[in-house]
Amino acid sequence: MGQPIVHFEIMGTNAIGLQKFYADLFDWKVGDAMPDMGFYGLVDGESSGLGGGIGQDQDGNSRVTIYVQVPDLAVALDRAVELGGEVVMPPMEIPGVVTMAMFADPDGNIIGLIKG
Repeated sequence: MGQPIVHFEIMGTNAIGLQKFYADLFDWKVGDAMPDMGFYGLVDGESSGLGGGIGQDQDGNSRVTIYVQVPDLAVALDRAVELGGEVVMPPMEIPGVVTMAMFADPDGNIIGLIKG
């Protein structure tokens, strides 16, 4: 098996509205919005099939991102660049939560990486 998708993210300009939309549409259980984290609300994986989050993009853009678990963020980013992608966010740690990075594929799709 390849590297698994472990998280998804739906980001937009109205986090609270998006959380309500997806909760109502798909019966997803969305946790309380965290104002200090862009009104990010965690989506319960039991209700959606895969854990995720819905929040407000810092740049005011809308996007959907998947996150792939990899053993080494730097190696994965280097390989993405070698294959024509570009680094969007170098490895960063949210202490006690996650270590992550992001890249854009050759067509500009943003993909997240989670250190596993």
